[in-house]
Amino acid sequence: MTAVRPAISDVSDAALLAWLAKRGEPAYRAKQIRRHATRGTAAGFGELTDLPKPLREALAASFRWTSVELVREDASADGETRKALLRLADGHHIETVLMPHHGARNAVCVSTQAGCPMACAFCATGEMGLVRNLTAGEIVDQTRHWQRELAQRGDRVSHVVYMGMGEPFNNYDATLASTRTLVDPEAFGISPRRLTISTCGVVPGIDQLAGEGLPINLAVSLHAPDDPTRARIMPINRKWGVEEVLAAAARYVKRTKRRVTFEYVLLAGVNDSAETARELAALITRHGPTKDSHVNLIPYNPGAGGFRRPSVERMEHFAEVLQEQGIAATLRISKGQDIAAGCGQLKVAEGKAQLLPI
Repeated sequence: MTAVRPAISDVSDAALLAWLAKRGEPAYRAKQIRRHATRGTAAGFGELTDLPKPLREALAASFRWTSVELVREDASADGETRKALLRLADGHHIETVLMPHHGARNAVCVSTQAGCPMACAFCATGEMGLVRNLTAGEIVDQTRHWQRELAQRGDRVSHVVYMGMGEPFNNYDATLASTRTLVDPEAFGISPRRLTISTCGVVPGIDQLAGEGLPINLAVSLHAPDDPTRARIMPINRKWGVEEVLAAAARYVKRTKRRVTFEYVLLAGVNDSAETARELAALITRHGPTKDSHVNLIPYNPGAGGFRRPSVERMEHFAEVLQEQGIAATLRISKGQDIAAGCGQLKVAEGKAQLLPI
């Protein structure tokens, strides 16, 4: 069996420098290659015309330009949100989403795993189970995919959210390595304050990230203020309960000085009552200054679990109750539902180059 060439995004700076030195190339070529790979519109090594042709040919013979291949891209009816189905070298598939915001920014949602082991009851990705972890390069190349499209019209990726398929902290090393590439001034040059990592509540991962010295935003998928309800819809709660998760979030705020967002999918008849909102406010208040947190209320998107979305009035009242208790809360406008790109809707048919209808 022929060995698969490594993607350039999975080649470390040290390895690339060693490869160049072996061929008698100057070290500055590494920066040229990185800059082209992360910021330009080039589709392959052959288009890097500021490099000598023999070097371009040697690069193409030794490395793949990207670790992902576009299978299909869908656009929402409003023409803004876009979702890409990408094939990996081993034939597995992942999805990534581009979310422009009124021309002010371009946020990319990336996956960290093919599938997800967390089995949250309301999330379609969890129905897939875990296929495998992604490499750092496969995570980075999702952003590269959108960066290249945006660069063709003189724009660029401004924000990256780790909210796609998978639990980032269950693939910690690759996730962290990808953030370092994204913030590298010689690569994407994105401010760490424009990166957000979302977790289901993997407490050791929260604590580990707090010590990395990167002021990355943290989002915690909470979805219920009490253990019985949360354990019913999020199995991870049997390992780390709500009090442990909130305590870890408070430690993160203290060490990084970054505000934490609590993600909360509203499920009719499950976690959407006014009393539940008051319990949520009390939970957050117990664990630190409310100014350091924000609740992101997300209407349930059709998909897994057979849940229902609450009425608009009920969702708005939930937000009002939180605000009355001194908790900053936003009822999010969910985008991309018509192309199954909304929260909890990412899911692919493994082994098939197609999207699984949801």
